[in-house]
Amino acid sequence: MHILALTLDLDDTLWPVLPALQRADEAVDAWLRQHHPDVALKWPIDAMRALRLQVAAERTDLAHDFTTQRQLTLQQAFDACGVIEAPVDALWEIYFAARNAVELYADSLPALQRIAARVPLASLTNGNADLHRVGIHTHFAHHVCARGTGFAKPDPRIFQAAADCLGVAPANILHVGDDPAMDVAGARDAGLRTAWINRHGEPWPEALGARPDLDLPDMAALADWLDAQA
Repeated sequence: MHILALTLDLDDTLWPVLPALQRADEAVDAWLRQHHPDVALKWPIDAMRALRLQVAAERTDLAHDFTTQRQLTLQQAFDACGVIEAPVDALWEIYFAARNAVELYADSLPALQRIAARVPLASLTNGNADLHRVGIHTHFAHHVCARGTGFAKPDPRIFQAAADCLGVAPANILHVGDDPAMDVAGARDAGLRTAWINRHGEPWPEALGARPDLDLPDMAALADWLDAQA
């Protein structure tokens, strides 16, 4: 492989996302219990999550936009309680701050530092993580997200958008991520080379077709591979 740039998934590749999402839901719930106990009573965490899934199912046009999905969820929760002026912006800031208070895997930051010194990096995510809030933005030349492009992985157009930002042909880009379908199959079908960060040593789902070019246990192994190529 002649790799000139990398695109890199974020959630569950550089950090476990579920703990951050749980803390974000808890932060919103705590604020509601203090300031709008009637809304908190009607919409505890599980009910709020179910409402968000309902919004996602009803608004398929927002499949690429988790931010707007969550903001609409908050608005509908307040509407159902007869609250005319819902503090959606304030609640979103509470949620977003907690959602980005992630804990990187131990290998992630050292590997990012090594990788960014060798090749340009673009983050490529369906989620709404904020590289500045996480504190790793200096390692990335570009940030490409589903909300910004209008397309979510595995749609090939989001991968092409990243290639355009990097100014590198897809065949010379290595996409790195944890999800076999979204990251590996999606990038492969868009013409990129692929690295699967397979932290739990899972077998490749053969139904997805061709295996990734690289099957790696963590980001350190990816940095080692790039060093070996050089």
